[in-house]
Amino acid sequence: MDILFAQIQADLRSNDALRQSGALLQALQQSAAGHDISVIAKSAVEEIVAAPASAISKKLAFDLIRSTRLTPDLWETVCTGIRNDLDFPDPDVTAAAVSILAAIPSYRLGKLINDCNKEISACFDSTSDNLRFSITETLGCFLARDDLVTLCENNINLLERVSNWWNRIAQNMLDKADSVSKVAFESVGKLFQEFESKRMSRLAGDKLVDTENAVAIRSNWISSMVDFVWKRRNALMSRSLILPVESFRATVYPLVYAVKAVASGSIEEIKKLSMSSKSKSDGMILDSAERFVGASDVISHLAPFLSSSLDPSLIFEVGINMLYLADVPGGKPEWASTSIIAILTLWERQEYFSARESIVRAVVTNLHLLDLSMQVSLFKRLLLMVRNLRTESDRMHALACICRTALCVDLFAKESVRRGQKPLAGTDIASLFEDPRIKDDLNSVTSKNLFREELVAMLVESCFQLSLPLPEQKSSGMESRVIGALAYGTGYGALNWTEPALEVVEVCRPCVKWDCEGRTYAIDCYLKLLVRLCHIYDTRGGVKRIKDGASQDQILNETRLQNLQRELVKDLREVNTPRITPRLLWSISEHIDLEGLDPLLSDDPEDPLNIIVSNIHKVLFNIDSSATATNRIQDVQAVLLCAQRLGSRNPRAGLLLTKELEEFRINPSADSVNRHQCRYILQRIKYVTNHADDKWTGVSDARGDYPFTHHKLTVQFYDSSAAQDRKLEGLVHKAILELWRPDPGELTQLLTEGVNSSRIQDPPSTVALSGSSDPCYVEGYHLTDANDGKITLHLKVLNLTEIELSRADIRIGLTGGLYFMNGSPQAVRQLRDLNSQEPVWCSVTVGVSHFERCALWVHVLYFPPGVGDYSEEDPQAYKQKKSLRHETEDPVILRCQPYKIPLTELLLPHKISPVEYFRMWPSLPAIVECTGMYTYEGSGFKATAAQQYGESPFLSGLKSLSSKPFHKVCSHVIRTVAGFQLCYAAKTWYGGFVGMMIFGASEVSRNVDLGDETTTMICKFVVRASDASITKEIGADLQGWMDDLTDGTIEYMPEEEVKTAAAERLRISMERLALLKAARPRPKSPKPEDKEDDDDDEEDKEKKDDEEDGEGGKSKGPSTLFELSPEEVEHRALQVAVLQEWHMLCKDRSIKVN
Repeated sequence: MDILFAQIQADLRSNDALRQSGALLQALQQSAAGHDISVIAKSAVEEIVAAPASAISKKLAFDLIRSTRLTPDLWETVCTGIRNDLDFPDPDVTAAAVSILAAIPSYRLGKLINDCNKEISACFDSTSDNLRFSITETLGCFLARDDLVTLCENNINLLERVSNWWNRIAQNMLDKADSVSKVAFESVGKLFQEFESKRMSRLAGDKLVDTENAVAIRSNWISSMVDFVWKRRNALMSRSLILPVESFRATVYPLVYAVKAVASGSIEEIKKLSMSSKSKSDGMILDSAERFVGASDVISHLAPFLSSSLDPSLIFEVGINMLYLADVPGGKPEWASTSIIAILTLWERQEYFSARESIVRAVVTNLHLLDLSMQVSLFKRLLLMVRNLRTESDRMHALACICRTALCVDLFAKESVRRGQKPLAGTDIASLFEDPRIKDDLNSVTSKNLFREELVAMLVESCFQLSLPLPEQKSSGMESRVIGALAYGTGYGALNWTEPALEVVEVCRPCVKWDCEGRTYAIDCYLKLLVRLCHIYDTRGGVKRIKDGASQDQILNETRLQNLQRELVKDLREVNTPRITPRLLWSISEHIDLEGLDPLLSDDPEDPLNIIVSNIHKVLFNIDSSATATNRIQDVQAVLLCAQRLGSRNPRAGLLLTKELEEFRINPSADSVNRHQCRYILQRIKYVTNHADDKWTGVSDARGDYPFTHHKLTVQFYDSSAAQDRKLEGLVHKAILELWRPDPGELTQLLTEGVNSSRIQDPPSTVALSGSSDPCYVEGYHLTDANDGKITLHLKVLNLTEIELSRADIRIGLTGGLYFMNGSPQAVRQLRDLNSQEPVWCSVTVGVSHFERCALWVHVLYFPPGVGDYSEEDPQAYKQKKSLRHETEDPVILRCQPYKIPLTELLLPHKISPVEYFRMWPSLPAIVECTGMYTYEGSGFKATAAQQYGESPFLSGLKSLSSKPFHKVCSHVIRTVAGFQLCYAAKTWYGGFVGMMIFGASEVSRNVDLGDETTTMICKFVVRASDASITKEIGADLQGWMDDLTDGTIEYMPEEEVKTAAAERLRISMERLALLKAARPRPKSPKPEDKEDDDDDEEDKEKKDDEEDGEGGKSKGPSTLFELSPEEVEHRALQVAVLQEWHMLCKDRSIKVN
């Protein structure tokens, strides 16, 4: 290998262009094979980039540079070579030099384009097509990035130049050369995409905070591009038609985006963001007809390619963009249907097999643009297509869209019929899901495919979302159509959502008979919806009548629900998952109408009550199932509660259950708790039976809750079934929330709320990394991006000396789970010409591989200038200067303190309901506990939680938790005493769940006196996580964890100190008790029996009270009241205070004597 590298380097040093290009090709081949070619890259920079060479050699050398890492010194050499090549007479060499601009590091790019702005502008006027192509392509790649926007924000001259370059790129869309025109379309499209998604900025490793000026700059560029495209749209459409057909695809998105921005009116919001006086003065005033005509022209321009093109990628691109344009005001359903039909034809194309997820996502996201009959005709085919998708996230998103569409179609069709329109066949839920393969999946007991569980869970969760208030839509668009259709279907009624939900529970009824290998999430979802519907319709009371005020629809729905309950009772015999039997029993027995059962069938084995009782017997006496299949303790408790409530409601049920409970009490499988519980239930049933007329029905009223969960015991956390249930729950909830309650994107918030949006943040507070006496002042702050798993550290370096530093190197190393984007072990930023007291900024972006405590270590290496200024004529002075220069060649190293990344930065708030939180809490396997304390100001009533108005001061130590990435699940504050319980939920960037409970209790200060203030709060932190590695990282530095949570307001207390403090408090309280006992007055006439017990403690006296009272012939009832006057109470309190003070003084005196 060394011989090969030496040969390549020798060829690079030759002046033969052919040998040089051959050597560079060999080097690229070695790089592709994974070998380290940094030695060759150094030679290529010095021999090719920094020296005159042919255009091909330059191009290959730049390709080699992109495939390896360069030191900052070599980047300086590259920049020098680029500056020289921009003036080179051969336009091909200049084009090669221009092409590398996009690969220049962000920290070096600003200075380079500032220095070369004239040469770059001159490239647009070149007669060479290759040079115009290269400058348009390269500038389009990096001008839209965040780092350039930030540079423009700080440099008004650069902003003007970049704005002019964008105008030149826009004009190049009409260039005579096809290649230049195509790449200009692509560059404008990249600008539009960057405005929406910031994809290029993320790929370049930049993550900078958007300030108001940065938003205005980017918006100004967008509005100028949209204006240009709208005004010249006819010319641009004509130019795109004469491009080669393989280049036409690049022209679609810029045209559609600009026309959509104008037709939908969003350009007006973008211009408001740009805040430029020019955009306000010459704004386009268009009526709706002109906007619609513009959109229609673009549709007419694109539509022929859907039917005539043979290129699948072109069909997909045109179809997607036509769908994007179809929801403008006045858009026609035909625009969407044509596109969707064309996209669906790609499903069977072999060359487009890998893009099936994209096809389905595009179709299901835009289903609402079609008319009702088209949605119904597509529904079953889409359901089968989704069933065959491989990627879970895409499948879940598509399934969520399909379930929402099913509910939307059902509601819309029923409301249309109510308003007098002709009914459309196949719009009800049962018809939409009647495909034979789907029905077979739902009705089969076992299945290797998880799709049926996903379908049931998604349908049920969609029904629950429908029961919530629909989100408000501030802007028109795709989502507003769906919300409008749902609102039309529900009629804004509180219970209209129950009609499609009732059909869902009828369609999904076979799920209770499934054998899912221990998984229960889908069945739990189903039973939860069933219980909610039974509670809403009050099925206990039977079917309501018209004279009770019930409507025909309500009577029909209640009858269907009663029949469904009867069917589910019969299904109890066919349940194949042992854990489900008691849950189904609970769901049915809580809400079944016992009074409506036929008393003549009481001996029939098919009677619902007999079936329920037989299944209760089966659960109570089932001791054969393994612990992993059932949770016997929970199952028996659930069944006993069912028995208690059933027996209290119905005499026949009470009679049957009394026999079962009596038998269970004497069975060896019943523990003592079960026996006592059975005795209590039997007494209750007996009481209700004997007092049939005066029982209170509210005792056993149904609550409508479903008290079960798929979360298992802690020891079963890692079972495959439990893990699959958790995974399915996470996927379903994520897809549901993204579809029904999406978080508004950055651009959406800016367009709806303006530049005062909370998304535009000031940079976070900085941390000083250098000491007060250091010659360079270094401070930094960091920004995080959880989506890409990146952290950006921004540093400000300030030269505090009075001399100018010609060069300073910032070296950054990493510890913990951090890594650099390019894989290098450390980052180096070279800063030049640091003037005194002038700040210089630099930044570095790192990735985070896993949840771990991590830090960035910063070293500053600066080179002081040579001492004195000597003339070259004096040889002695020159010699002295040379020796001095040699002495000062070694740089001065300034080691800064590490920049620690808080562990909380690697968390995201996880929204979860309190019920689900407390159900999940016991199952989490990893736990860590710690105790902390803080002091707070305030006393008396204001220091407690009972304060009605304003914030209580006793929570002051936990104020900063509100700004941390935790979701506050719930809080419980103990009134009149300063105590609390707070519950928080979060997830790591990598999906691990973290639950935290904080328990707080006030401690009275040590030297207690009358009226002393309570100022110390003891907090117990309990953290449970889904992975032991999370709690291990937290437990490794508990004080650091508390600092991360509370910004240093809480002091960690080791467990030894906690135990010592508790023992001390116990000792002091015992001493006070002893003082109180000593201060108690002696009885006036002590009994002889009492003399024997004078030395016993108070507890023994209380135990013997009954015997003593019996002997005295006088019985005393248990009472906590005593007859003392207020004066006597006050006198005793003062006496106790004096005795306590005397006792403390005596103790202090004895300590001093010793």
